[in-house]
Amino acid sequence: MSPAKKAFRYEEAFARNIGWVTEAEQAALRGKRVAIAGAGGVGGVHLLTLARLGIGAFTIADMDRFDLVNFNRQAGAMMSTLDRPKVEVMAEMARDINPELDIRIFPNGVDAANLGDFLDGVDIYVDGLDFFAFQARRDTFRACHERGIPAVTAAPLGMGTAVLSFLPGHMSFEEYFRFEGCDEDEMAVRFVLGLSPAMLNRGYLVEPSRVNFSERRGPSTGAACQLCAGVTAVEVLKILLGRGKVLCAPWGFQFDAYRNRYVKTWRPGGNRNPLQQIGLFIARRQLRAMRR
Repeated sequence: MSPAKKAFRYEEAFARNIGWVTEAEQAALRGKRVAIAGAGGVGGVHLLTLARLGIGAFTIADMDRFDLVNFNRQAGAMMSTLDRPKVEVMAEMARDINPELDIRIFPNGVDAANLGDFLDGVDIYVDGLDFFAFQARRDTFRACHERGIPAVTAAPLGMGTAVLSFLPGHMSFEEYFRFEGCDEDEMAVRFVLGLSPAMLNRGYLVEPSRVNFSERRGPSTGAACQLCAGVTAVEVLKILLGRGKVLCAPWGFQFDAYRNRYVKTWRPGGNRNPLQQIGLFIARRQLRAMRR
C-alpha cells in the first residue's frame, strides 16, 4: 500500500513517543484540549509540535493572514499560503499530521466577548499572541486564572526563549506583570523585563534601530520560535500529566542558544520586585534614548 493511501492509526503515528511517556499517558494526551491564541510565529509551531505529541483537540484563534514578512519564522508562511487566513492554514497542517484532530477555529481572534467560548472545555492555554497584543493577552490570562486553567507563555527573544507558567492557586499574570494603569510603551517594557529578568538576549542585538515599540516592530528568528515550541510542549506535557516539576510564576527560566546560557529567575512580587524596579528604570531610559 502506498504511503498516500495508508490508513491513519493514532497508536502507530505516535508510537515513538512511548518510552518518554507511557501508553496510558499517551492515551491521556489524546483526550486533552489545548487552546492557542495566535497562529503565527510561536502559535503555529506550538500547534504542530503539540499535534506531534499526540494532543487530540485544539482551539485556535487568529485574525491575520500570511504575508511575506512572516517567512523568516512562521511555520505556515509559504508562497502557497500567501494571503490565506492563518487559522485555516495551520488547521490544515495539523490535520495532515493527525486527521482525527478535533479543532475549533476562531477566525476573528480572541477578545473579552468570546473568551468563554474559546476556553470552553480547555485543559491548558498556550500563549501565541503577538507581542504587542496586550489587551487580548491580559483578558485571556485573566479568564484562565478565573477558570483555573493553567497557562504558559514562551517568548522568542533573540535566539532563545523565556518561559513563564501560570498555574491555578499561584500568582496570576496580572499580579506578576503589573500592567494596570500603564500605557503601551510601559506595558512593552514590563512585558520584556518580566519575561526575561536576566536579559540574556540583549548583548548581541546588532541593529538596535530595528526595535521600535511605537511602531510595534522588532527583529525575530525562526530558531527562537522553534525553541519556544519545544520547551512549551514539555511544560504542557508535565502539567497535563501531573509529572515532573513545573516552575511557575514568580519563577521562570530563559535559555539563549546564541550565548549557550540557561538561567532560572525568581522575582517575588513580579515587576514590583526591587530588582525589577531597577531594571525597569534602566529599560525606560534606554527606550527614551532609542527614540532620540
